[in-house]
Amino acid sequence: MFEIVLLAVDGSPESDRAARMAVELANVLGSELHVVHVVDVSSVYAYSGAIILDPEFKERMRKRGKSEARERLDEQVGKVKEAGGRVAGVHAVAGRPDAEIVRLAEELGAGLVVLGSRGFGPLKRAVMGSVSGSVARHAHCPVLVVRGDGRGEENYLPGRILLALDGSEDAAAAANAAAEISGAIGSELHVVHALPTEPRPPYPHPFAGEGWEAGLERAKHDARAFVDRRAERMEAEGAEVKDAHLALGEPDHEIVKLGEELDAAIIVIGSRGLGGMRRALMGSVSDSVVRHAHCPVLVIRGEGSG
Repeated sequence: MFEIVLLAVDGSPESDRAARMAVELANVLGSELHVVHVVDVSSVYAYSGAIILDPEFKERMRKRGKSEARERLDEQVGKVKEAGGRVAGVHAVAGRPDAEIVRLAEELGAGLVVLGSRGFGPLKRAVMGSVSGSVARHAHCPVLVVRGDGRGEENYLPGRILLALDGSEDAAAAANAAAEISGAIGSELHVVHALPTEPRPPYPHPFAGEGWEAGLERAKHDARAFVDRRAERMEAEGAEVKDAHLALGEPDHEIVKLGEELDAAIIVIGSRGLGGMRRALMGSVSDSVVRHAHCPVLVIRGEGSG
């Protein structure tokens, strides 16, 4: 599944952690590792009209950016190699970072993109419109966003893996990815299904309230059966599932909460962005988990999510 891993680096502490994780995964999975650094070339519309009228201006900016990217890339690739990475290809690019990373991933046929998150703390996580969030929404392949806080200089792997399931095609692909990674590195695998619930409505008649309670109990029973069946299916296919969890509440909140309780090393979740428009507008559970999780989040897109 992860024959080619594309690591995006920018020299930040989050990027360094992402590099270590990409090296760990590529080595254990036998993946081909590529490294890219993108220098952000500002839009020509940020400059005066006289400069914009110069037909060669944009190309000069791009060449200058690529030269700068090559200089920075040499240092970053050195760090990757020091961490034990076997680098198959290096790519110095100038442009808009998220767009160029997505473009290069498609060009290479990458099976996984790894990059660091630039969100520091709750406020920045809540408003993050970062490169990592954009790549997770738009890339054709799985994206691993590595958070910079929580583990210092320690390696994330082979810590616990938390797999979030919701019955979608993307979640099925996420299950395959989680099983492959946990089997390769020996991580403890947990699965969770979060059942959205609403507060008990203030019905005017007590019998109406009893009907709501009965409906909730049926939903909880069905959800428990679902997550247990999925765990059993994964075990039948060779995965070792430590525990199957049922959470009640807002799915993004509950997944992040359980990830913290388990001290998970990775949360694996399917993306529900189906097609270009849905990706552009996505305010989904996976998008929220990427912003708020304390640990790296692997967002998986199923084949039908195009």
